[in-house]
Amino acid sequence: MNTFYILLLVIMVPVYLSMMFIPYWTRRTESFGVSIPEDIYKTEELRGMRKQYVLLTATLSIIVTIIFLLSGSSFDVDEQKGSILFSGVVLGYIALSFLIYLVFHRKMKILKQNRNWSADKSQLVVVDTAFREQRLTYSNLWFVLSFIIVLVTVFITFQNYHAMPDQIPTKYNFDGEVSNWVDKSYRSVLMMPIMQVYLTFLFIFINTMIAKAKQQVSAENPEESMVRNVVFRKRWSAYIIITGISVVLLFGFIQLSTIYPIDTQLMTIIPLIFTIGLVLGSIVLSITTGQGGSRVKTTSTSVNGAVIDRDDDRYWKLGIFYFNPNDPSLFLEKRFGVGWTINFARPLVWFIFIVIIGLAAGIPFLLGV
Repeated sequence: MNTFYILLLVIMVPVYLSMMFIPYWTRRTESFGVSIPEDIYKTEELRGMRKQYVLLTATLSIIVTIIFLLSGSSFDVDEQKGSILFSGVVLGYIALSFLIYLVFHRKMKILKQNRNWSADKSQLVVVDTAFREQRLTYSNLWFVLSFIIVLVTVFITFQNYHAMPDQIPTKYNFDGEVSNWVDKSYRSVLMMPIMQVYLTFLFIFINTMIAKAKQQVSAENPEESMVRNVVFRKRWSAYIIITGISVVLLFGFIQLSTIYPIDTQLMTIIPLIFTIGLVLGSIVLSITTGQGGSRVKTTSTSVNGAVIDRDDDRYWKLGIFYFNPNDPSLFLEKRFGVGWTINFARPLVWFIFIVIIGLAAGIPFLLGV
C-alpha cells in the first residue's frame, strides 16, 4: 500500500465518523428528518434505531474501505487514476449512506403515524422577539486579518516577480513533485491572492448567514432552547472565522512557495494536515455542541411535554430538503446533520449560490490558469 492510499484513507476516517453519528447530533425534536416530541427522543425504540443506523453505516464504511484498498493494490494505477477511483468510491459511499438514511426516514414516518405522538398536545411556534438583539456571532471585523494577509501576499509577489520562475507550479502530487505548471504572467501570479479575496468574502457571507438564519426555538423548553441556540451559533461562528483566516494563510504559503525555496514535501503535507484538522475540528464541534446546541449542557433540563413544535414535515422533502414558498427565510438549520441548509423555494437563494459557484469556476478561467 503506497503513501497515496494511506493518506486518502486518513482523510476518509473522519468522514466516516461524521456520517455514522449524525443521529446523535441532531436536535431532540427531530429523528431521521421527522419531527417528534422531545420526550420521545430517548425512548428505547428510537435509541435502537440510532444504534442500528450506526452499525449499518459503520459496516458500509468498512466495506467501502476494503474495496478501495483492494482496487488500488490489485491494479497498476497512477495518481490520477487513483484520484478518479477515490472520487468514485466516495460518491458511491455518499449514495449508499443516503439510501440507508432513507430507509430509516421512512421507518420513522411510519412509526410517527402509527404512534400518533402529537395527539392531545398543542402545536406551537415560539418566536423570541429579543433573539436578534443578542450577539449571535463574532464580528466580521476579524476578517480584516485575512485582508492584511492578502495585501502582504500581493506585496511580496510583486516585489519578487522578476525572481519568480518562468513557470509557476499549480499542483503537487502526493510525493511532493510538481504535476502541473502555468506560464508566469501578472494574471497567473495573482491567482492565489484573488482566490484569497474570494474565499474571505465567502467566509464573511457564511458568518453573516449564521447570524441571519431562521430562529428555531423549542416549544417544549423555549428558555433552554434559546440559550443553546446562541451557544451553537457563536461556536460555529468562531470555527468559520478561524477556518477562513487559516485558509487565507494556507494560500499565502502556497504563493510563497513559488518565490522562496520550500521543501516540496511540505506542499503536500501541510495542506493535508490542514484538511484533516478542519474535519476533526468540525467533528469535535458537532459532538460537543450538536445541532442547534442540543448537546450543550444547561442548568435546566426539564421538558414541558404538554406542547410540541408545529409539525412542518410536509415542507421537508425526504426530511432533508426544505421547500416552503410561504416562508421568507432563506437559511435555516438542517434536519438531519449539523449546520444550515437553504429554503429551496426562494429564488434569491438560487441566485446567491449560482453567483458563488460561478465565481469559483470563473476566476481561474478569467485568469487563464
